[in-house]
Amino acid sequence: MASSTSHERLEVEPIDESSILFVGDDHYTSDTVCLVTGGGSGIGRATTLAMAANGVTAVATDIDADGLAEVADTAADLDLDGTVETVTGDLTNDADIESIVETAASHGTVRYLANIAGLQHIDAIEDFPMEKYDQMHDVMLRAPLALSKRVIPHIRGTDDGVGAIGNMASVHGHYVTSDKVAYNVSKFGLRGLTQSIAAEGGDGLRGFSISTGYVKTPLVVDQIPDTAEQRGISVDEVIDDVMLGQARVKEMMDPIDVANLFVFGFSTHADHLNGGDLLFDGGMTTTYE
Repeated sequence: MASSTSHERLEVEPIDESSILFVGDDHYTSDTVCLVTGGGSGIGRATTLAMAANGVTAVATDIDADGLAEVADTAADLDLDGTVETVTGDLTNDADIESIVETAASHGTVRYLANIAGLQHIDAIEDFPMEKYDQMHDVMLRAPLALSKRVIPHIRGTDDGVGAIGNMASVHGHYVTSDKVAYNVSKFGLRGLTQSIAAEGGDGLRGFSISTGYVKTPLVVDQIPDTAEQRGISVDEVIDDVMLGQARVKEMMDPIDVANLFVFGFSTHADHLNGGDLLFDGGMTTTYE
């Protein structure tokens, strides 16, 4: 995993069949498309592979063409039941968003959308650059709405209207930590989008969100040095005290652990997960010593 911080506790386990959740679902076929944003790395990459392993056509989009190529290569190496398709696009550009959905629809019936793409920037509110806030808002909150707006008609146009939009929220969509105002606002907003989709859904269309603690992704690992500098502490103290200090489970999740929640959330086994949030945070937000 490419990162400016090296720590054995941050090493990601390779994805293979033993780490992927497999579920039975009549819609998990090659004719079904799952569109995944942020598919070039981290949770998006893992979700792309996990959904393809379950037999669907997973269409990964990212601004990082090299990352998408690596995902496609990994999928080929794993010999998955489904397929992985890729489309490069910029989620801050409406024309790209339109093209991304059109490309996904060209590969089959779009039933699932995983809004996963994310950014991070560490700064106090009074120092936070508004251009960075605008970028993060566009990628993490506006784009999920714009994509949902375009995907919902595809779901409603299926023979049974069954489909779901899953949004990657966070513990920071439940409570906040300092120096992450854009991230905090976006994650709270995603939970609002999730519930809005549920309010307007029904007849098979669902919205759900997933909130985790810290996951071993480039986004998390790359923020550790900035957090250490911002707070005047060591890298180990960031991991032990800031990231895992309140959690009862003293280990970060792997991206595939989160991807498996999307596999479940999109499936018929989660029919009653509508507007709700899957909180997998090791007890971080609900317990204290």
